[in-house]
Amino acid sequence: MKRPIRLIKNRSDIGAGTRGSDMGIDAIEIAAINKGSEYFNNFPFVDVETHNETIYNKDRNSFAKRIEHVLQQCSRVAKTVENTLLDNYFPLVLSGDHSSALGTISGIKTAYPDKTLGVIWIDAHADLHSPYTSPSGNIHGMPLAAALANDNLGCQVNQVEGETLSFWDKLKTIGTTQYKLKPEHLIYFGVRDTEEAEDLQIQNLEIKNYKVEEVRFRGLEICVHEALEKLSDCDLIYVSFDVDSMDCDLISHGTGTPVSKGFDQHEIVAIVKKIIVSQKVICFEVVEVNPLLDNKGNKMAETAFEVLEQVTPCLESYLICGINI
Repeated sequence: MKRPIRLIKNRSDIGAGTRGSDMGIDAIEIAAINKGSEYFNNFPFVDVETHNETIYNKDRNSFAKRIEHVLQQCSRVAKTVENTLLDNYFPLVLSGDHSSALGTISGIKTAYPDKTLGVIWIDAHADLHSPYTSPSGNIHGMPLAAALANDNLGCQVNQVEGETLSFWDKLKTIGTTQYKLKPEHLIYFGVRDTEEAEDLQIQNLEIKNYKVEEVRFRGLEICVHEALEKLSDCDLIYVSFDVDSMDCDLISHGTGTPVSKGFDQHEIVAIVKKIIVSQKVICFEVVEVNPLLDNKGNKMAETAFEVLEQVTPCLESYLICGINI
C-alpha cells in the first residue's frame, strides 16, 4: 500500500548549547524558495509545538540542561511520529537540535512495539553521553544513550540525583518501558568528534562506526551493503542525518558543532539512497542546520535542501511501497 510522505517540522533547539537551530527549517524552506522549488508545497505537514522560550529560564539541571522541557518536546515529537505512522504516512522529520531523535525513535517504537528497529546515525558526533558523563549537559549529545537505556556508569563523572534523575528516567521510557534500541542495531557513519567516555562506550558495546576515511578507502557501496547486512534482523530502519556529518570547511559552519574532514553532500545522498533501497526505512530525519552560524550566507541550509531534493524521489520510489508492516 502506498505510504505518502508527511513532513514533521520540529522547530526546537532547547537541547543544544547554541541558539539558532530552531531557525534551520525556515532556512531550508528559504533555500527551496530561492531555488524556485515547490518542494514544501508538495507534502502535507505538521508543526510540532515547541518550548523554545524556556531557553531563558534559570536552569537547575546543570548535567542535563532544560531536561524537563526536552522531555516534553521529545514526547510531542514521539506522539506526532506515532500518529503519522498509524495514519499510514511516512514521517520525514525536520528538526532543530538532535535531542529530537529520541522522540522520533520513541514514536516509531510506540507505533510498532513488536518490530525490531535499526538506526543508522549519520553524524560527526556519537551522541552517547548521559547526564552522568556529559561534560556540557547539553541533551543533544544524549539521545542515543536514552534510546539504548545505557547510562555508561563506568565513566561517571557527574553526580545525578533528584529531579534530573527522575526526568532522565522518564526520557528513557517515552511511549514504552521496553528498550527502544539494541547496541548491535546502531550503526554510525562519519562519527569523528567524541569524548573518551563515548569512545569507551562504542568499544564496549561494539558499535560499528564507518568513518569517512574507511568509506572512501573501502568504497561507499561496500560499506553501506555491510551495514545493511549487520541490520539484517531488523524489521525497520530509521536514518538520522545531522548536517555536521558533512565537512564544515567544504560546506559551511552553519551548524551548532561544525567538524572538518567530513562527507560532502554527494556522499550523503549516495549513502542514504543505498539505505533506502533496502525497503526497510521507516523514517528519515534532518537536523542541526543553524543559519545564525553560517559563514557562507545560507549555504548549509541550501546543501541540506539539495540532499532532501535528491533523496525524496528515492523515498517515493522504493520504501513507501516496499515496507511490509
